[in-house]
Amino acid sequence: MKIALIGYGKMGRLIETVAAERGHDKVVVVNESHAGLASEKLAETLKIADVGIDFSSADAVSRNVEACMLAGIPIVEGTTGWHKDREEVEKLVAAHNGAMIYGANFSIGVNLFYRIADYAAELLSKFPEYEAFIEEQHHSRKKDSPSGTAIKLEDIVSTKLYRDDSMNRVRIPIAVTRAGNIPGTHRLGFDGPSDQVLIQHTARNRECFAHGAVLGAEWIKDRKGFYEFADVIWEMLSAPVKPEKR
Repeated sequence: MKIALIGYGKMGRLIETVAAERGHDKVVVVNESHAGLASEKLAETLKIADVGIDFSSADAVSRNVEACMLAGIPIVEGTTGWHKDREEVEKLVAAHNGAMIYGANFSIGVNLFYRIADYAAELLSKFPEYEAFIEEQHHSRKKDSPSGTAIKLEDIVSTKLYRDDSMNRVRIPIAVTRAGNIPGTHRLGFDGPSDQVLIQHTARNRECFAHGAVLGAEWIKDRKGFYEFADVIWEMLSAPVKPEKR
């Protein structure tokens, strides 16, 4: 694939490395010098690419998505903090018969963690004496708080837990830490009267996010529609296991 990197910070450079290892080429870099460009002008720059991967800033997401749609290329949206504009962005993709894949977190491990959390919450919902909690830690430069991953985790777990017979949804408390250079740690706990169940995902570095973003680009390249990265993981989990050659 020919990839347009939208945002060329640490994540953008790491995606460039991972993409090259998988045989793809970076053909466009969109950085601070393009900040003032309208979506129509940016689209002209993007047309030579097969797909755009955006790890820029939340306030630029709508413009970047529109530019990719005008350029006729799908977009992998890795930026967080833009979900107040989700309805507008989804309509934009549909209006251009385009393709977009987004995710609160592009780590394969985190998306498997979501599935484990969903099952754990279903099990623990039968035992109301266990109260759920979420803790998340990230580096001090991360702007959104709580993280998109923690919000997604809270949404998954809270849909399975109810306070009373009227089926009122329980909101799960999220404790946030921003310090140092932590790539990302998320914990889901269920605390009972005499014991605790704890599930944790820890990112050792940012390469897991870059790998997932490139995997998402490979998956979305020839598709149309509005997808979440969890759809990629679901498809992989649903695929039949191929027998090993002997």
